[in-house]
Order: sequence, then C-alpha cells, then structure tokens
Amino acid sequence: MSTYLPSLAGGLLIGLSAISYLILTGRIAGISGIVGRLAEGSLPWLNGAFVLGLVLGPLVYLAVTGAWPQVTITASLPLAVVAGLLVGIGSRMGSGCTSGHGVLGLARLSPRSMVAVVTFLTAGIVTVTILRGSL
Repeated sequence: MSTYLPSLAGGLLIGLSAISYLILTGRIAGISGIVGRLAEGSLPWLNGAFVLGLVLGPLVYLAVTGAWPQVTITASLPLAVVAGLLVGIGSRMGSGCTSGHGVLGLARLSPRSMVAVVTFLTAGIVTVTILRGSL
C-alpha cells in the first residue's frame, strides 16, 4: 500500500496545481501551453513559477525521501532529442500536450481532448510497435 502513496501524493499535487492555475488565469494548465506563454512573456511570474516547480520537483522528492526518483531512459540521447522535438511540434499543432488534454481535457469531458488522447495513444503504440519490430 505504501508504494501507492507517492503516486497518490503526486496526483493530488497535480490536481491542486491545475485547479490553482485555472482559478488564477482562467486557462488550462498544459505544460506546452505554459512553456509557450512563458517564452512569449505572458504572465512570466506565474508561468515561471509553474515551470520552476516542475524543475524543483525532483529536489523536493530528494529532500523528503533521501533518494532521487528512479528514472530509466533506454533511448539514446539523439533519439530522445528528436522525440522531444516531435512531441513539442505535435503539441503545438494539436493545441495542447498530453498533460493538458489527458489530465485536464478529459476531466472536463472535452471532445477535442478525447480525440487528442486517443490519437496520442494510438500513435505511441504504433510507433513503439514499429521501432521495436514487434509486428
């Protein structure tokens, strides 16, 4: 049971931050949108605080647990960079990323987000299947 507590705490904090961002700005807290608005200079303190919180999250985890969060990345650095760029381009084209559509759009029962999440999942499954030669 205790292994679920960090996930539960993380989910509660994501929900709390998303609700706070919605109340303060009237906007959905999608990471790509926040980073985009920060780059444009819109609400720099609020958007900057949100991004800073993302960056400082592992440090808070370290302070609370005494260990770094375990992250395993099996892709090469060039593949991770290309994948990151494609996700960024796709999120701008889709008017949101997985966090905005998946976490908040689905919670709001947004039809656009439902289509976006199904598209994200399908594209991810097809890509992994092709890259790992599982066909």
